Amino acid sequence: MRLLRQLGWILLFSSFVLAADNDRPALTIYNQNFATVRQIVVLDLKSGTTSVRFSDATAQVEPDSVILRDFGDKRALQVLEQNYRNDPVSQGRMLSLYEGKTIEFLLADGKTVSGKVVRSGYVPGAEQLQQPIVEVDGRLRFSLPGEPLFPALADDTILRPTFYWLIRTDQPGRSDAELSYITGGLKWEADYNLVAPENGDVLDVVGWITMSNGSGKTFENADIKLMAGDVHKLPPPQQETPYCPTCSVVTVSAEVARVKEKAFDEFHLYTLPLPTTLHDAETKQVEFLRASGVRSKRSYVYDGADIGDDWEYQESQSDRGYGTKSKGKVAIYREFMNSKANHLGMPLPHGRIRFYRRDDDGRLEFTGENTIDHTPKDERVRIYTGDAFDLVGERKQTDFKTWTREAARKGGSETIDNTDETFEIKLRNHKKSAVEVKVVEHLYRSATWKIAESSQAFKKTDSRTIEFMVTVPPDGEKTVTYRVHYEW
Repeated sequence: MRLLRQLGWILLFSSFVLAADNDRPALTIYNQNFATVRQIVVLDLKSGTTSVRFSDATAQVEPDSVILRDFGDKRALQVLEQNYRNDPVSQGRMLSLYEGKTIEFLLADGKTVSGKVVRSGYVPGAEQLQQPIVEVDGRLRFSLPGEPLFPALADDTILRPTFYWLIRTDQPGRSDAELSYITGGLKWEADYNLVAPENGDVLDVVGWITMSNGSGKTFENADIKLMAGDVHKLPPPQQETPYCPTCSVVTVSAEVARVKEKAFDEFHLYTLPLPTTLHDAETKQVEFLRASGVRSKRSYVYDGADIGDDWEYQESQSDRGYGTKSKGKVAIYREFMNSKANHLGMPLPHGRIRFYRRDDDGRLEFTGENTIDHTPKDERVRIYTGDAFDLVGERKQTDFKTWTREAARKGGSETIDNTDETFEIKLRNHKKSAVEVKVVEHLYRSATWKIAESSQAFKKTDSRTIEFMVTVPPDGEKTVTYRVHYEW
């Protein structure tokens, strides 16, 4: 009997916990500046149809995304009509409601004056008022004589964006309805801080989730999930990125209860371990990743041809000087494997990644940043972090020849254009240790080419790119030359 009584208390307590969990609002925030919201709305439904007014949605709700259903599907709810108003009360709105009426205006000296509102100047949806017209003592003023004093709120004024529903149900009485909708004004992004020791490239990694709420609504004690991936969504008319000039920043540690990650459909969901309150105009940060001993590699790349973005195939074939402008900078890249063997192995959402190195005095110094795209586990992260100070590249064309030749073909012959082009690439290393530099060359003049001569081995990486791995001695210089033959 005692065991049954204890079991009964456990079941009762579990039902209370489940009910409390269901009462909490739930957010799924996407990294494309929108979110889905779920909350419980208590309805007192009458027989037949019931008019319901609801004013607890966000200011950027998409009205046509609303779904309202009985929680637990115990009764059928049918929304016969939905009206949405998003013109909360303001001075301009109140003036428009009192057009043609006389109200009091408070003057700077504390006195009041009566004036008839001829034209309020209020235009729904406009950022600025038109010029108002007020009649005072029989004369028209194209401005307000003072601060308007309104007798009371008009019957059709609202304080917040409001839904009006006409609901029909088969069972009258209290209903805990589940309301879901899509809203703008909420976003999240990932930030990664990677710290290297004074010597070496074994990293400590800390990942943060940063959530920003500019929706116009505070979510109390909410269950929050974050969706990572490129979910296709059409923007609503005149949708804007949430802007919170006065957003406060709250940082939450998650050392005990970790953010949980799982695959969901074709995307990834990150669930915050505990309910949290996300205030309007607030930015909140939660740690979701911490790892030590992450092996990384630093590499140098010299991609010396300054072709730019205006590559033209026809021009490149015959223009001797095309593609001969040289860059002098040697780029720095940092890379590491996102794998369990490398103490990671968690799908990494798109975000900003920052590198730091500890100086010999113990301080951290910033050494570069960039962004990474959504990166699955067991894939390599490789990002550009800047240009090396002590490495210099120099690239120049040393020879260029063009000619035509006749080639026999079945039924006749054809003319083939030929070009031979020779380049010299010099790398200078002013460091006290040797470095390996990847030299990237783009063979842009024709899809038909071959390397006729080369001072060292190369690797073909695609149909128009080759790479040389060059070891440059300390305080030394290394030269690479090659001649390429084109035909078209």
